[in-house]
Amino acid sequence: MDKYLKIIKQSFSGYWNYLVSEISDPAWDNYFYWLLGLSFFVFLLEILIPWRKKQPIFRKGFWLDTFYILFNFFLFSLVGYNALSNVGVELFRDFLGIFNMTNIVAIEVNNLPAWGQLLIMFVMADFVQWNVHRLLHRIPWLWKFHKVHHSVKEMGFAAQFRFHFMETIVYKSIQYIPLAMIGFGIEQFFIVHMFSVFVGHLNHANLDWSYGKFRYLLNNPRMHIWHHAKELPPQHRYGMNFGLTLSIWDYLFGTAYVPRSGKDLEIGFKGDETFPKDFAGQVMFPFKK
Repeated sequence: MDKYLKIIKQSFSGYWNYLVSEISDPAWDNYFYWLLGLSFFVFLLEILIPWRKKQPIFRKGFWLDTFYILFNFFLFSLVGYNALSNVGVELFRDFLGIFNMTNIVAIEVNNLPAWGQLLIMFVMADFVQWNVHRLLHRIPWLWKFHKVHHSVKEMGFAAQFRFHFMETIVYKSIQYIPLAMIGFGIEQFFIVHMFSVFVGHLNHANLDWSYGKFRYLLNNPRMHIWHHAKELPPQHRYGMNFGLTLSIWDYLFGTAYVPRSGKDLEIGFKGDETFPKDFAGQVMFPFKK
């Protein structure tokens, strides 16, 4: 127990020092400033070439989503996620130790070039996320958490960040084991991660992009707005277009649905009229009966 308490303490202090250094002493792979830069860039595109021209620049829920950016990517990790994840990793290692195992690496990719390692990690992580996203819609208790994200009523780039903190725990926990089974020799996959953030920005933005034939590979605003449709078609009663960065999974497994332009589509979910509109109410909603 002392070992785990020490990990928690070190995690709090370590993440705090990391945040301070990120802001005060930035390097080229500084997540804080890259996130701000990409956000301002896509926001500027929304202002210059909006898809829904009558939608206000500071749309409904804009400031709430801005706070979610701060909370989910900085405060939540500082409050506890970093500590919980480090303890979880140590517990998993201790579990393997029961069977005299130090890891569960099944595939060695150390000898591959960096781009190869990153590509494998990106494709695997995105496929796992696609499957987890489907579960968030199909399993009732998970859907209660995911409703927070679908409470967005006007789409914009920052809507990507409106999600319940429990989603981070679910996504990362399920991702950990399959990624741990591959012996990656590279610890930084910053470029791939920022690419995913950038595509996520564009997916939710008030922009009319579909990337031509690349729409069958990459998620896009025209496709993703149908994922947020309030009225679901009978053949997709649990939802559709679950891809986060890649759209190819939906086309391969029959969950793609883009019948027409979704420019004026009503988004949300049935009963969202009574869903909490404030941060505290949304965070507490899934825990109430």
